Parts: sequence; structure tokens; C-alpha cells
Amino acid sequence: MSNKVTTIGLIVIGDEILSGKRVGAHLAKVVQLLAARGLQLGWAEYIGDEPERITATLKRTFATDDIVFSTGGIGATPDDHTRQAAAAALGRPLVLHPQGAENIRQRVRQVAQEEGREVDLEAPENLQRLKMAEFAEGAELIPNPYNNVAGFALGTHYFVPGFPVMAWPMIEWVLDTHHAHLFNRQARAEQAVLVFDGAEAALTPLMEEIEATWPGIKVFSLPSVGDARTRRHIELGVKGDPAQVAAAFVRLCAGLDAQGAEYQRIA
Repeated sequence: MSNKVTTIGLIVIGDEILSGKRVGAHLAKVVQLLAARGLQLGWAEYIGDEPERITATLKRTFATDDIVFSTGGIGATPDDHTRQAAAAALGRPLVLHPQGAENIRQRVRQVAQEEGREVDLEAPENLQRLKMAEFAEGAELIPNPYNNVAGFALGTHYFVPGFPVMAWPMIEWVLDTHHAHLFNRQARAEQAVLVFDGAEAALTPLMEEIEATWPGIKVFSLPSVGDARTRRHIELGVKGDPAQVAAAFVRLCAGLDAQGAEYQRIA
């Protein structure tokens, strides 16, 4: 099995996120879903409802080997452009997915039955709904447990609605169905301290030394102005290969001691 680390990305699409009309919750949730499976998010991008920008972004990410989750813009209203942009990015036509269309018809019948009315599948509004099953040629379905209106997959790019109640279980399904072989494959460990009243510039040589000595380690530095419980500090730590973390952390603490820094280990 290859030791290459698979990069996972997230694209969040929608003017409502960028304008603040809705609070974006996908980033934190996707990080949580991945962490539960021993995976890590490599990058995230936020994009408005601009067809050209969405197309350009997807053209760039399709050219990689990344696993990419895209949320939002797959509906059938004029401000939904993701389905069309994905097709344009790959140079493929939009085609009606037979099973996707049947899922939508089943949903229309179900809602009509629950409301006690007859259904006309040829009514303009129901024909419009079928556009939600128009995907780039070759797309595969992602089941939607909430209302049965599927998302779609193109290679290792997965497109789901913007609604969390739909998107999150669909992302879980993708991970568990298609990428379980990646789960918990790369062990990680992390150890850190709070360095009080220090300056990042003074810590940089130590950080660079540690990363040069232990190639499987990343050093992180997160400054904070402090709050009611903790004064100004820097969260300084090492993360990565468990076999190297312990030794790297010992060197980190020794370097802080040599500088006479005041620090506290994070439990």
C-alpha cells in the first residue's frame, strides 16, 4: 500500500455564506467527521455564486488527486451553478441521470400523497425539479437520506447540497463507502505548551531546528492576546509521527528552558 498521504479538500459555495446571511458550519463539521476516521482536512475554499469562479476552481481541483467535497449550488434555481460548472470544468455535457430523475419523481409522489392530493409529473414545477438530476456525463449518485434528491460524484469530487441536514450524512456516506481504506492509516500525535509573554520571533529558530531534525514533525505556533482566565501567551507544540513527537517535544521544552521562558504544558 502506498504511503502517500491523500489530501482532502472542502469547497463551500454560496453568496449567503460570504454575506453573513447564514453562518457557515460545514468547515467545523467536516473537520470533525474526518477526525473521527483518522483523517485530516488539507484545505478549504469559500466561493460565491459566480459560475466562472466556480468553474475555474473546479478545473484546478479536478487536475489534482485530491478528495474534494463541495457543498451548495446543486439545486435548480437561477442562483445554483455548481452542476453546470462541474460539467464545464470537465468539458462534458449535462445529461439527465435516469435514477436521479426517478428519485425526484418518487419524492414528488411521496409529498403529494402525504398532502392528500393528485400529482402531475408533467407540471412545469415538477419538470423544473428534474434539473436537479442533470449532472456532467458519467456522474454517479450520492444518496440523500433526508429527501432522496441525490447529490453526485465525479471521480473523487463529491457534490452535496448546502443544507447541513443533508450534506453531513451524505459526506459520511461517501467516506464510509468509498474511502474506508484510508481510515486511521496515518497515526498522529500532538504535544504542546503555553509560552507566556513570549515573542514568536524568538521562538522561530527553535521551531526551524526541530522541523529540520525530525522530518515527520510539524511545529505550530498559535499566539493569543489572552482572556479573563489566561494572560498573553503562545500555544507552541509539535505534531505528526508519534514515534518522533516525544523526542521533538523534549527538545522543544529544553529549548524553552535554555531561553528562560515561562511555559505550562497543556494536558
